Amino acid sequence: MSTETLPAPVAQRLRRPSWRDPRLVTGVVLVALAVSLGSWAVSTASRTVPVWAAAGPLTPGDRVTPDAVRAVEVRLGDGADLYLPADQPLPEGLVATRVVDEGELVARSALGDAAGLDLRSVAVPVDGALSARVRKGSVVDVWFVPDAAPGGRDREAPAPRAVVEGVVVEQVDDAGTGLVVGSATTLHVLVPTADLPDLLAALGDDGTVDVVPLAGGAS
Repeated sequence: MSTETLPAPVAQRLRRPSWRDPRLVTGVVLVALAVSLGSWAVSTASRTVPVWAAAGPLTPGDRVTPDAVRAVEVRLGDGADLYLPADQPLPEGLVATRVVDEGELVARSALGDAAGLDLRSVAVPVDGALSARVRKGSVVDVWFVPDAAPGGRDREAPAPRAVVEGVVVEQVDDAGTGLVVGSATTLHVLVPTADLPDLLAALGDDGTVDVVPLAGGAS
């Protein structure tokens, strides 16, 4: 029985990939894209833009003028369009429509036309001690405490009542410093037109007016 000797397999030499190899070209392109996207993301995240911030508290109706704001550099990313850019002139005729605290970025949503505000400024004299937390931009409740009715102890004392709630303090006159301030303090509060009759009636009645700051208001 004859046997045939099979030829020994010939080892194939690995060839160095050519630059024309589509797999190599695809890999190079993917790496380049990844590097470019990474660089763009880092650059975008670290880029700052100039926007306006409140130089002091702004209350509804305050005009937004160059004296009321200051330019700051911040990183906002895609949210930059939500705020007023400081590299452009301030639009004329804008007023704050809500409280903007000192240092807060001025959002476009916090601005509007004065004609659209249904608020009136009312001077409220406060005879008693006033919390130091009550200042421009604070949100307060105004309470009325009627004078005791004549008749001594046999007469039930009238109960205090809230006249208006959640109104913004526009201005504080003759306010002192410390934990409390004394008498002769006048607050200017921004009151919705619908609440004016109740507040004006309380101010003309026999009694005293107290102001209570809301928790979480300006401090």
